[in-house]
Amino acid sequence: MILELNIDNSHDSKVELIKSEGNIYSFKVNDKTYEADIVKVAKGIYSIVIDGKSFNIDLFHEETKKNYVLKTFWQTFYVDVIDAETRYLQNRTAGIEDQGGLVISTPIPGKVVKILVKPGDFVKEETTVIVVEAMKMQSEYKVKKDRKILEVKVKEGDTVLANQPLIIVE
Repeated sequence: MILELNIDNSHDSKVELIKSEGNIYSFKVNDKTYEADIVKVAKGIYSIVIDGKSFNIDLFHEETKKNYVLKTFWQTFYVDVIDAETRYLQNRTAGIEDQGGLVISTPIPGKVVKILVKPGDFVKEETTVIVVEAMKMQSEYKVKKDRKILEVKVKEGDTVLANQPLIIVE
């Protein structure tokens, strides 16, 4: 099992559980392997021994089951689990510089259901510009700021690939 974690909104780490036997866990963080003795002491409180060093960790859910606050005696860390759903939502709202403008694209293959703009249109922040169906769900793609539509690269009914440019905005 591999998890991607964002720590304190500053860096991402890939954590892979290699094996577990009782309360002994072997895992890899990025490219470094660790072995830890992890015991749940009480709800949300863990005792962890790594390389002979003991840590007491308080682990609290923040907003969702994907957001945690991890507290040691000396430090507090804010940890977000970046799973497939989170990565999808991040990619869906990301603007990518391309061809002199920002590209609106979908992170997964789908079918264009509706195009709500044409080249030359000026659209306000949070205006839906295109609707794409993927995995039997329709997703609306919006502009984050007031924008001018430079180019519409697809038409309704088109099947599109992941990350394929759909609309270019200024």
